[in-house]
Amino acid sequence: MSSKFSFKDAHHIVGGITRTFQTFWQTECGSMKDALVSMDARHMGRVPLSKFYNFSINDDWRFAESEEYLRELGALDETSSWLGPQVIIPNYIQATSNCIVSTAHYLICCQNECEGLLEELEMAIDAPTAVPSQIIDVVKGMSQITTLDEDEPPHLSAASKQQLEKIARDSGGKVPLHGRLFAQWLHYVFPRECPFPYKSGSTTSATPAQFGDNYGLVASDEVQRHASLATSHDSHLAEDKHELEWMSQWSEEEEHMADYSSELGSSWGGRSLLMLFGILLAVAGVISKGNDKTGAHSHFASSIGMGRSSPELSHAHYV
Repeated sequence: MSSKFSFKDAHHIVGGITRTFQTFWQTECGSMKDALVSMDARHMGRVPLSKFYNFSINDDWRFAESEEYLRELGALDETSSWLGPQVIIPNYIQATSNCIVSTAHYLICCQNECEGLLEELEMAIDAPTAVPSQIIDVVKGMSQITTLDEDEPPHLSAASKQQLEKIARDSGGKVPLHGRLFAQWLHYVFPRECPFPYKSGSTTSATPAQFGDNYGLVASDEVQRHASLATSHDSHLAEDKHELEWMSQWSEEEEHMADYSSELGSSWGGRSLLMLFGILLAVAGVISKGNDKTGAHSHFASSIGMGRSSPELSHAHYV
């Protein structure tokens, strides 16, 4: 008890605890994921909000975020009119509501399991872009363990293959591996590991304290209302995921993490130039028609155009 430590020693000890504490917290993250997976009877990486709240009432107090907070975190899929609101498993697990430590400088949160899958893809392809057939071959032979049934391969359905081919067609024949659309494709192939990627700025990373008083369940009657519907979902199971609006959340908005203009091939650049040329021709045609008009009609047409600002094209990038 007489041993004393310097400030430097104490700083080193606390720093070591900080760096290794995530390993301990990951066991809790795994426990949460196992509970959510047990409610994912359709293997869609989603849990009906009713079952989520029902589990909170009867089994696990941790699943207590309000519907409003889940929506802001990007953990709620509300695009299926048939299934209703659903909690997206990887988005929920990796949300800031599950970060055990929150400081002004860093957060200690659950591990993003999709990073290991993407790393294996990157090492196998060894390029920033790839053709769809190459990606599919790599995914079929992935060695990463997922929480899908042992006998069930990744979700390489006909619909997912068509979406991958469409991404390639829109990008000059190859798929950018570090873009929102490919991340979205990975989510549907590995729905329990890869989070659904929202367009930048459309979700929040606010902690419960930053979000405010409405971060938790606000009314027991609201929870009971949702929970009362839990058993009805299991009675409507269907084998065909298309009937369940499997990819209803898919969107065509792309965002790249880097400049891919030199990687996507000449066809992509050629289409862009053709589009620009077409726009210029259309504008030139309008101007030409306007110059052919005379008298009061010409004056009236020009006066209508005054005060209008031309639309500005913008493109967002991940940083």
